[in-house]
Amino acid sequence: MVSLDNQKDPAHTNNLFMTAEELREYADKIDTARASAAFKDMRTAEDARKLLMEKMSKRIEVTDQMRSNLLSRIKAAAVEGKNELMVLQFPVELCTDQGRAINNNEPDWPETLTGVPRQAYEVWRDKLKPAEYRLTAMIVEWPHGMPGDVGLFLGWGKPKAL
Repeated sequence: MVSLDNQKDPAHTNNLFMTAEELREYADKIDTARASAAFKDMRTAEDARKLLMEKMSKRIEVTDQMRSNLLSRIKAAAVEGKNELMVLQFPVELCTDQGRAINNNEPDWPETLTGVPRQAYEVWRDKLKPAEYRLTAMIVEWPHGMPGDVGLFLGWGKPKAL
C-alpha cells in the first residue's frame, strides 16, 4: 500500500483524483459544451421553423391521399369518443396579426390567416361547414409567454360543455 504522505501532489496519485481547480475547469468546459449544443439545437429549431413557414406560406395542392388521411384521422377520433381533432398546427407568423384575433376569440379571426392555414379555412368553409362541422382556432404553444403556434380544430357532434 502506498502512503499518500510520501507523494508530492496527493491529488494526482495514479491520475485518479483532480484538484478542486481542475474540477471547476472541467465543469466549466461541460457547461460550455452544453450551452454550445443548446445554441446549435436552437439554431436547428429556428431553421426548421423558417422552412416550415416558407412551405406553409404558399398554397398547396390538396390531394385525394390528403383527404383520405384526414377522413381516417376523423374516424379514429370519433371511434375514441372524441368530437374534435386538431387538424393543423402552424406558427402565429402565418396570421397577419401574429395571432391576436385568435387569442381574443374575435369573430373575424379567419381573415387574419394566410397561406396553408387560410386554404384549410376555405376548405372548411366551402366543404365541411355545410356538412355541419365546426372549425375553431386557439393558441396551442406559448414560448416565453408569447403566442407561438396556432391549432385549427375540426369539430363534429355536440360541442363539449365548459
